[in-house]
Amino acid sequence: MSDPVGKLPSELDQLPDRDTEETAEWAASLDAVAQAAGTRRAEYLLRRTLQHAEAAGLALPKLLETDYVNTIPTSAEPEFPGDEAMEARITAWNRWNAAAMVTRGSKYGVGGHIATFASAAWLYETGFQHFFRGKEADGSGDQLYIQGHASPGIYARAFLDGRISEQQLDNFRQESGGNGLPSYPHPRRLPWLWEFPTVSMGLGPLSAIYQARFNRYLQNRNIKDTANSHVWAFLGDGEMDEPESTAALALASREQLDNLTFVINCNLQRLDGPVRANFRVVQELEAQFRGAGWNVIKTLWGSAWDELFQLDTTGALVRRLREVPDAQFQTYATRDVAYIRQHFFGANAELVALGALLSDAKIAECFHTSRGGHEPRKVYAAYKAALEHKGAPTVILAQTVKGYTLGAGFESKNANHQMKKLTIDEFKSMRDKLDLPIPDSAFEGGQVPYGHPGANSPEVRYLNERRAALGGPAPARKVKQVALPAPADRSFAPLLKGSGKQEMATTMAFVRLVKDLMRDKETGKRWVPIVPDEARTFGMESLFPSAGIYSPLGQTYEPVDRDQLMYYKEAKDGQILNEGITEAGAMADFIAACTSYATHGEPMIPFYIFYSMFGWQRTADQMWQLADQLGKGFIVGATAGRTTLTGEGLQHADGHSHLIASTNPASLNYDPAFAYEIAVIVKDGLRRMYGETPEDVFYYLTVYNEPKVQPAMPEGVEEGILKGLYRFNQASDLENAPAADAAKIQLMASGTAIHWILQAQALLAADWNVAADVWSATSWGELRRDALECDEALLRGEVRTPYVTRALEGAAGPVLAVSDWMRQVPDQISQWVEQDYTSLGTDGFGLSDTREGARRHFGVDAQSIVVAALAQLARRGEVPASAVKEARERYGL
Repeated sequence: MSDPVGKLPSELDQLPDRDTEETAEWAASLDAVAQAAGTRRAEYLLRRTLQHAEAAGLALPKLLETDYVNTIPTSAEPEFPGDEAMEARITAWNRWNAAAMVTRGSKYGVGGHIATFASAAWLYETGFQHFFRGKEADGSGDQLYIQGHASPGIYARAFLDGRISEQQLDNFRQESGGNGLPSYPHPRRLPWLWEFPTVSMGLGPLSAIYQARFNRYLQNRNIKDTANSHVWAFLGDGEMDEPESTAALALASREQLDNLTFVINCNLQRLDGPVRANFRVVQELEAQFRGAGWNVIKTLWGSAWDELFQLDTTGALVRRLREVPDAQFQTYATRDVAYIRQHFFGANAELVALGALLSDAKIAECFHTSRGGHEPRKVYAAYKAALEHKGAPTVILAQTVKGYTLGAGFESKNANHQMKKLTIDEFKSMRDKLDLPIPDSAFEGGQVPYGHPGANSPEVRYLNERRAALGGPAPARKVKQVALPAPADRSFAPLLKGSGKQEMATTMAFVRLVKDLMRDKETGKRWVPIVPDEARTFGMESLFPSAGIYSPLGQTYEPVDRDQLMYYKEAKDGQILNEGITEAGAMADFIAACTSYATHGEPMIPFYIFYSMFGWQRTADQMWQLADQLGKGFIVGATAGRTTLTGEGLQHADGHSHLIASTNPASLNYDPAFAYEIAVIVKDGLRRMYGETPEDVFYYLTVYNEPKVQPAMPEGVEEGILKGLYRFNQASDLENAPAADAAKIQLMASGTAIHWILQAQALLAADWNVAADVWSATSWGELRRDALECDEALLRGEVRTPYVTRALEGAAGPVLAVSDWMRQVPDQISQWVEQDYTSLGTDGFGLSDTREGARRHFGVDAQSIVVAALAQLARRGEVPASAVKEARERYGL
């Protein structure tokens, strides 16, 4: 073949050709094939040659897309080890009960999804019967990420094995009365069954990758032998459009996570219609995963297609399959044979001839139902090949029909995701198709019955025997609580005694504390520092040489800063997870570490430190996932607040994360002002999360990059620090204290704002003879949580006074609350403060400026606080109204 006109140069043009004559012979051979047998034959030979080269390990670019056929041909399928007829009966019962459960619940309007499990039933059942290792096996068993919309099928199987009752099935999506089943996999709602929450979509695949990675982390650090644990993630083809679904594919291949398998149910449908109406999602996903370095197994066609492929001597069928878009193939699954003959086989003469050799029954079987994902032998072959593949993760692209076995009214219909019930006649038709022994009399009263072959039936005995051989029931979540000893007090002592004359930011105070805690002989190895490529920003580079940065390859290069004290050290047993620029990836790492106590029976103490703005704002969905998975650990928003970052501007100026965090019931949110407060909070957090009676909570701390002198801890403030409020000092403690009859006000602040109200306290005393007490509000959220609990108790007849009310009892004058957050953050407690209450904050967009300039802009600097305090007192008649105007002029506001 001659060179095309205007051919662009390639990298090959830059390489010397040692044998131009041989190269010319290869090109001439290709030209000869194209001329003699046609370009299609030449293309076929090239593709087969490249596939052979890839299999031989030659360093050539991979084919990103293979033909639209099964990766494992029927002739290469391994022997199926199970009783296929028995497993078909078990699957039939599961299909039935899943559909019955959702249909029975529909009369209450609670909804549910039928079609997803109907298409994926064999993908799950084959795994449960032959692959998924339970928690009673050696090690930790496998980790299963179940597709959320398939949950009815998992409940149906748990009903069959006796773990769920008929009453619970009838309480699907009705939990408030107790003994109910949550809609989707929710560990917090059903903690004995579900391990991993997989709705919102996209978080499951991301978390599965980092879970597999964390398994290797535990192995390489000699904390837990996870060699036999495999992570299985069941996903929808439409779900793969979520950016999180594919965000970490390269990480999985880069770290050779062959302990990970994605099973993507390619039924070609998302919630409202085709996934790729005008394209082919299977081919797109294959290219995406192969390009990222994954092993790809396509399980597309059932055995009925074998005859068609054997008759396809010209390749016309394969070429046609490669060009038909998904929406058209979906249409074939719902139309009669005449339509298929005209629109599929009528595309060219070769296909017309092929179609003439096929009976109508064969064409109907192939195009309506015969898919690889519906045949246990083909699914088994794919799973076995996935486990045997080493050096890379595997994705199985299994084609199915959405709504399979539910009848013509469901199968491949665009609306089937929203269809919540079958009619009695449709159930009877489904019963006959599945060959279930359910008599017509069972439908009396118009209610579809549940079906069960009996606790001692051959089906249940077979199911239980298979699960026993694989290590117990699955899915399952088993927690063996392991209390960690409290760290020695000496780790906390430096922060409690203050910094003397040295200035230190609270970010650095936290890092110093954790560095000391990581040296603890008992628990030091369990700390998991996680950071998204900002370690040096937070002063964590000192951890690099001592703790090491985790890499499964160790360090294969000499770092550029090797001759420096704090050089960049990577190690196979490294402790730090430095994730690059991916907050979503860092959160997925954090979740895996936070839940290691349940997944592996190994409590770890992760702390995830990040640029404050890019935590809750960017990954709040994952923080709900963390809460749902009952995770424990420390989330640290560094460089916090709207004005503490000099010059960074709007995109980095965080004034709202505490407000977002307050919506999460499992998050204990603290905004400490001083280093000693951090020490007290972290110490108590370790007790609450990892002590003798551990709680399913996590901590969110905000710390600041503004260096300040850190005072020593006053006596008797520990309770106030943990509950959220204590009096730091009184006006009478000042060197030049106001007169005894001076007007009084209470100034309250969190975080770095404590320093502004301390300045304001001095100005009020010196310039206006106003006595201001200063309060440190370490947690607006915990104050509100306590107050809400008191309100709830009142409804039960218990009279309890909120802590914030009690703490401020007898405090003279109004209250002025200030923070580096929007005013809604301190306003969370206003209704429980008996004094007159007002607040200052940093509402609006951030801006680039100096700290002083930004604080003046938002009206939270010391002078602005003085004016606001005087205005509050003036409204009460406790200072002259003229004082407010005078103060504004004096301070240039």
